[in-house]
Amino acid sequence: QQVLDFILARYKAHYQEQNIAIDVIQAVLENAPTAPLDFEKRIKAVSHFKTLAAAETLAAANKRVGNILAKFDGELATEIDLALVQEDAEKALAESVEVMTEALEPAFATGNYQEALSKLADLREPVDAFFDNVMVMADDEALKKNRLTLLNNLRNLFLKIADISLLQK
Repeated sequence: QQVLDFILARYKAHYQEQNIAIDVIQAVLENAPTAPLDFEKRIKAVSHFKTLAAAETLAAANKRVGNILAKFDGELATEIDLALVQEDAEKALAESVEVMTEALEPAFATGNYQEALSKLADLREPVDAFFDNVMVMADDEALKKNRLTLLNNLRNLFLKIADISLLQK
């Protein structure tokens, strides 16, 4: 573990010397990738993602999701129950996450993180609509857990690359 910690600290110094933003480095370090080439791909992908119009909104949404999930004390399902999806914005996000999960498998398998984050940027509208129109913490426990599962699945797509909730403006 000490060797790994040393290497990760060197990554941080190396990328700071290349003028990579510290929030980009921290977002990638959160996953603690150990392969230098994989780390490099993630840094480049997150740096590129940060320049996209959707980046700020999606980073804020990921931070919000992380905060919501941290407050939940219980077990989430791995898949959402489509029978419990009620609101139009909820349906749209659930469909988008499902489609995106399948579409991104090749990019994740090959380490094409820039392509994956560019595609994930397309989730901006359904994410915004979801938070504008859906009450996540519903009184109905099954409905609430289903919505939390949806948000967890969304966040996990981003976390396969980096914790974009750490990105700053």
